[in-house]
Amino acid sequence: MDEFPQDNAGARFLLRFRQNWPPPHWQDVTIVAAVSGGADSMAMLRAIVAIHPNPSTHLVVAHINHRLRGEESDADEAFVRSACERLSIPCNVARLASGTCSQPKGRGFEATARQARYERLSKIAESLGARYIATAHTADDQVETVLHRILRGTGLHGLAGIPRVRALTPFMSLIRPMLSFKRSELREFLAELEQDFREDSSNRSRRFTRNRLRHELIPHLIKRYNPRVDQALLRLSGLASETQAVLDQLVEELALACVVQVAPNRIQIDCERLGRSRPLLIRNLLINLWTTQGWPLRDMGLPQWQQLSEMTQFPPPPRTSITFPGGIQVERRGNLLLLQTTPQV
Repeated sequence: MDEFPQDNAGARFLLRFRQNWPPPHWQDVTIVAAVSGGADSMAMLRAIVAIHPNPSTHLVVAHINHRLRGEESDADEAFVRSACERLSIPCNVARLASGTCSQPKGRGFEATARQARYERLSKIAESLGARYIATAHTADDQVETVLHRILRGTGLHGLAGIPRVRALTPFMSLIRPMLSFKRSELREFLAELEQDFREDSSNRSRRFTRNRLRHELIPHLIKRYNPRVDQALLRLSGLASETQAVLDQLVEELALACVVQVAPNRIQIDCERLGRSRPLLIRNLLINLWTTQGWPLRDMGLPQWQQLSEMTQFPPPPRTSITFPGGIQVERRGNLLLLQTTPQV
């Protein structure tokens, strides 16, 4: 365990970390910590090790080598292995096959890499019977995410940003214990520990949207419009998250009243029982059901959700059968709305 003087910044950092994620909630279960070797994930790893009573037994590091930067990626892997050895923490490395994230650039590339990373982390966690996968997202990541979604166009759920906790299965959750910390705080913590870290050269590339937000747009907004724009976006995210929680409760009650069947690749809704529910609640009900099935969301924008919502109305719409993005067939049959995947030929 790392020891700091009581009034030291490092001790205050660990106190906040304890308050954000109290050890009694997780110290007796297996945790998989996603560690890239960068400053954020190294700070998370050192914080967990510092306050965990027995990290070598219940903590496993997972490092995903995307193999996108050649020798630099391999050097990141070697660095994480070495750090784990010094800390006496088991290290599980997954090397993604060449071409797994082969899209050339932009949002598609970032989304593909993120999906591949989470899929491999989930497999590692499942194989270990882990209760939590911990990732080192920060308040700066939250700001960038919310701003990015505003620019793309988003609803209330998007404004809520990155959730602190997300259930992956009934027995495993994704946790982001650093979400209230700024990157600068993490680097100060590492400096006090004299802990080095790796710098990912791709984080400087302007071809990625998130990097342009980080290095160009956000500094411009701070300099020319609002020196505390980051705090404003974090407040917006917090308010949206609170509002979304209330909305989710109302939607859950509506689902109990009108959802007749939820089976693999098939949903039935009693439109009559929807009654005069507000369009906002109906849209969110449909989004939640769609998401639960794991159906593709990327091409489902507001016009598509609105069209789907209109199929629940009385009298039934002129078009009673529509195929939505992802090959999801939606059909109105009397009072029932049937959603199902298109049968494969």
